Amino acid sequence: MHPDTLAIQATRFPDANAGAVIAPLYLSTTFERHPDGNLMGEYGYTRADNPNRRVLETALAALEGGAVGLAFASGQAATTALLQTLRPGDHVLAGVDGYWATLVLMREVFGAWGIELSTADLTDPEAVQAAIRPNTRLLWVETPSNPQLHVADVAALARIAHEAGAVCAVDNTAATPVLQQPLALGADVVMHSTTKFIGGHSDLLGGALVLRENGDLAQRLRQIQSLTGGVPSPFDCWLAARGLRTLGLRVRAQSAAALELARFLESQSNVEEVFYPGLESNARHELARRQMPEGFGALLSFTVRGGFDAARAVAGRLKLFTRATSLGGVESLVEHRKPVESPESPTPDHLLRVSVGLERLEDLREDLAQALAG
Repeated sequence: MHPDTLAIQATRFPDANAGAVIAPLYLSTTFERHPDGNLMGEYGYTRADNPNRRVLETALAALEGGAVGLAFASGQAATTALLQTLRPGDHVLAGVDGYWATLVLMREVFGAWGIELSTADLTDPEAVQAAIRPNTRLLWVETPSNPQLHVADVAALARIAHEAGAVCAVDNTAATPVLQQPLALGADVVMHSTTKFIGGHSDLLGGALVLRENGDLAQRLRQIQSLTGGVPSPFDCWLAARGLRTLGLRVRAQSAAALELARFLESQSNVEEVFYPGLESNARHELARRQMPEGFGALLSFTVRGGFDAARAVAGRLKLFTRATSLGGVESLVEHRKPVESPESPTPDHLLRVSVGLERLEDLREDLAQALAG
């Protein structure tokens, strides 16, 4: 079944009460029991499970080709749950470039719990192999990475992780299951910030994990999800399921526009470098083409000649790109990324991150042209 068809069919809900085509919103926090104490249906308390969450989790698992889907209150909550399966003394290996808040979470929060963190260039399997330790239990892969769009070989990294007895987890937020299938490439876990492309309209906060197998790790994560309570509201689940129905159409259109804008930016004299795996000039283009056969995503970055102040000025002159954090919505966003992160971040001072929306391509290109010419 094509993913676009699956996204619609997997979010259907059999409504015996009214025959609604779209799943009703189940806002109840608790569910009635029979006089003998048994549940009337499958649900008892919404922290443990909820019909709207069940629809979302089932659909996400189906789209990623996984056995188990787990929804959380944010992408960071999903990442936190996975880290909570580790023990003091365990080691996590992550990429040098990646979502800055994830690295801060691993270092500053879980470091205090005795979890060790180190980073490596995930585009170089030999460097990853050399960075593996006897106590490595999690290889955290973000591909394409945020914000420099580095592409890592998921299949090669999964093999390295498994040989070391570690779990290979992939942040698939930027690519989405439409463009990339990490579980099919050997990864054990996929993470999404459903806030981004899956929700698609910048109006919900959520995260998810999808596991390739329904084994011990899945059961442990289900327990953590319920006991720690970092779960999404029924309405956020309903919104995310709504977003899934148009995910393929949106992501393909946004990706096609992002490729054209990346090519345009590459031709501009005021642009120093464009970070986008869809460009033939990109060092990882061939890997990206094999690993992401449907497109290269709607996220791109570029550095502006002239340094920090020049990049800030270009962002300030843009009229159609909203200056805001986040990505994956139908509206185009731009962010001068370094000030949002930290002086210790490896992100270049003069890098602008762009999330391409669904506005007319010609309008977005003209806006970038006038801002760069400013």
